[in-house]
Amino acid sequence: MTFKRSLLAALAVGALLAGPVSSPALAQAKAPTLASAPRPESLGFSSERLEKLDARMRALVDKGAVPGVVIYVARHGKVVHQSIYGKADLATGAPLREDTLYRMYSQTKPVTGVAMMILFEEGRWKLDEPVTKYVPEFKNLKVYKGVDAKGQPILEPIARSATMREIMTHTAGFAYGLVTDNPVDKAYRDSGLLGSKDLHEVMTQASKLPLASQPGEAWRYSISVDIQGYIIEKLSGQSLPDFMESRIFKPLGMKDTAFWAPQAKQARQASLYMYDRDKGVVVPAEGFMVLDVSKPPTAANGGGGLVSTLGDYARFAQMLGNGGELDGVRILSPSTVKLMAANHLTDAQLAKQPLGPGVGFGLDVGVIMDPAAAGTPAGKGTYSWGGAAGTWFWVDPENDVVVLGMIQVLGGGQVLRLDELSQQLIYSALVDPSK
Repeated sequence: MTFKRSLLAALAVGALLAGPVSSPALAQAKAPTLASAPRPESLGFSSERLEKLDARMRALVDKGAVPGVVIYVARHGKVVHQSIYGKADLATGAPLREDTLYRMYSQTKPVTGVAMMILFEEGRWKLDEPVTKYVPEFKNLKVYKGVDAKGQPILEPIARSATMREIMTHTAGFAYGLVTDNPVDKAYRDSGLLGSKDLHEVMTQASKLPLASQPGEAWRYSISVDIQGYIIEKLSGQSLPDFMESRIFKPLGMKDTAFWAPQAKQARQASLYMYDRDKGVVVPAEGFMVLDVSKPPTAANGGGGLVSTLGDYARFAQMLGNGGELDGVRILSPSTVKLMAANHLTDAQLAKQPLGPGVGFGLDVGVIMDPAAAGTPAGKGTYSWGGAAGTWFWVDPENDVVVLGMIQVLGGGQVLRLDELSQQLIYSALVDPSK
């Protein structure tokens, strides 16, 4: 699986280059959060081959490519392997721990998708309804078609409203503003819409901006998941943070996952870094991509605002891997999880998508349709997503494998491709899939 699709939120920092830094001290911890297998071999994995995964991650920390890295592997709902190496903060030397807090960035999106599907199961919305039923502000959207002889933008009316399915699959025509190499994304960045005082203001701002394409024409990474957050608030009568807390986090025992970290938890927050391409080193992150999680947001970012821990997000991922249930708590039905993790792109949309061959897109997750074409050892139907600071996860229903990885380096996912590397090493260690 090529996870370039899962880390598109890192495009704004993807041009940053990796370089050596002074080697941080190595820290290791192994404290599984779910039931542990007696030995990896009991679940089809080779202990010797998993050590190669550890060796590669340790080498990256030792040479300073990343301050620290976490890898978690589970099969059949049992922890096969968990390793935590390196530092949460290079200046203080604080080690990464199992309860370290990470900015999840776009790995928030599958959580928002689950929140949407909870409401779907309650009959609150349908996939092919017009989104204007829930966001009437979008009735008069315009589509950017280029510029005229005077350099003024040419806009045309939308041919129809985007559907809820298109909002869930980034095919509604919206943009994001993570890059500014085109007029539409530049308009999104300049508008500052994601810094609005509340989600209704985000919708109002978005209604004034041009779409990049007509609804349904193409896949384009966008503010669609933030729109979902607003719809969740309208349908549930709760704020997005309160809905997620009451319907997902509290039932699953995700005690450290939220849209901010209160002062009592901030000492556990991993510091955020980025690559300085001039100096060739990892430096403290700065700029518009830095996510301030020190106070509650006024407009919770369903597309990228959560903080979480290894243990918490592992519980969320395993819930999906179990078909919507964990430890006797059911969040979704198995059929709803299958619907979420199925490809929803049309042939025309697949032909234009930038995610790579063999890859489709479900409801807020990328999906492997053809492993050979995608160049991955993961099973058909594996679904995934990640975040701009280098976090990643995938769920492989065919092999009943759940994997989670964490770093906190903006652009690190694009530069190091730890998702791809870990996938190669993990599946090379799955030597007896029949177990």
